[in-house]
Amino acid sequence: MYNLLSDLSVIEVSSFVASPTIGLYCAQMGADVVRVDHKAGGLDYDRYMLTREGRSLSWENLNRAKKSVALDLRSAEGRELCVELARKTGTLVTNLPEKSFLSHDAVSEGRDDMVSLRIMGWHDGRQAMDFTVNAASGYPLMCGPEEWDPATAPPVNQVLPAWDFITGAYGAFALMAAVHHRSRTGEGSELRIPLGDVAIGTMANAGAMAEMLYRGSDRERLGNAIWGAFGRDFRSRDGKRFMVAALTPKQWDGLIAAFGVEQEIAALEAELGVRFADGDTPRFQHRKALFALFQNASEQHDYDDLAARMAQHGCTFERYRTMHEAANDPVLVAENPLFGPSPANPSGFEYPATRSFAKRHGHEVGDPAPAPYLGQHSEEVLAERLGLSSGTIGKLVDAGTVALSDKDTRS
Repeated sequence: MYNLLSDLSVIEVSSFVASPTIGLYCAQMGADVVRVDHKAGGLDYDRYMLTREGRSLSWENLNRAKKSVALDLRSAEGRELCVELARKTGTLVTNLPEKSFLSHDAVSEGRDDMVSLRIMGWHDGRQAMDFTVNAASGYPLMCGPEEWDPATAPPVNQVLPAWDFITGAYGAFALMAAVHHRSRTGEGSELRIPLGDVAIGTMANAGAMAEMLYRGSDRERLGNAIWGAFGRDFRSRDGKRFMVAALTPKQWDGLIAAFGVEQEIAALEAELGVRFADGDTPRFQHRKALFALFQNASEQHDYDDLAARMAQHGCTFERYRTMHEAANDPVLVAENPLFGPSPANPSGFEYPATRSFAKRHGHEVGDPAPAPYLGQHSEEVLAERLGLSSGTIGKLVDAGTVALSDKDTRS
C-alpha cells in the first residue's frame, strides 16, 4: 500500500503463519514479494476455513499483494528453478529446514550479498509451532479463574497464534536490518529465527523470567485481572461485560469519577490505611476489595450510560464483543481507514481487507491488493527473473515442472 520498499524483491518459500507474515508486511510496504509453492499448493494452501469453492480464507489474507509461482518442488528441476530464483533475486524468506534443498549455502553460491531469513522451531533444531512453544513458556498455566487449585488446574491455551505473529513481525524487522546492512557494506547475511526463542525471549524481555527467579515460585492465576495494576472485566446492570484499565493517575481518577465511588474509595482507604492514588502497588495488592466496590457500582448503571461517563472522564475501557460482532462493528471496521474495499479475492468472497498498519503521514495509502491465484505469476516471474523464453516455459509446463494459475480449477 506504500512504496517505501519498491526497490526490494523477495522470494518467499513458506507456509502457515510466521513466515508468510514477513512477506505480507514487506509487500504492504511496496516490496515485490514472490511466493513460491509446490504446484499443488503449500502445506497451508487448504488451511481451514475453506469457502464452498475450496479457497482458504487464511491463505488468502496472509498472501495479499504477493505474486505466486508454482513449481514441482519434489522434482530436481523444480527445486533447481526455485534455488535459481532465490539466488537471482538475492533475498529469501523461508521456513524450510536449513538442510533442505533451499539451504543458505545453495542459494548464496556465487552471490556474497545473499540475504536469507529462515524461521525455525527451536534453536537446537527440534520442530515447534505456536501452541507448543506457548506450552513451554508458562503462560497457559497462568490463565484461568483465580479460584482454580494450582495443583490440578488445566492449562488454558490462547486462540490467537501470538508467537507466530510476533515472529513474523520480528522477522520483517530483522530482514530489513540485513537489507540495510547489505546496502551499506555489500555483505550478505544468513538469519535464523527460532519460534521458540521468540517466545522464551519475549517472556524474558517482559520481565516475567526475572520475576519468577526473584520470587522463587510461579505467579498466581488472576482470572481477567491485569497483573501488577488495576484492571479487570466488569458487568453492567443490563448484563454488558466490559474491560477497564487504570495504569496512570489520570486513568484512576477518571474511573473513580465515572463510577461515582469517591466516598467508597475514601472509606476503603481509611479502613486499609493506604492511598490508592500512590500508584499501582496498593491498587493491585488490594484488588479484590476494589473489584467488589467497582462491580457494585457498575451494577447501578446500564452500559451505555456508564460508557458515556467513562468517555467523559477520559477512562480506558472497551466493551467485550464476539469476533462476529467485531467484524460487523462500524467503528472498528467500516469507519476505520485501516480497511479498504474488497479486492478481487481468489475466493470470490467480498469483505473488507487491511491496508498497512502503519500510516505514513501526509501520504495517501492505496487500496488493499488481492492475493494471487496459485501459480498466477509463474510465467511472468520465470521470464523476468531467469530470462526463460515462452517456449522453454511451455515445455516446463508440459513436463509438469511448472504450473500456471489455478483460477479455473476450483469452483
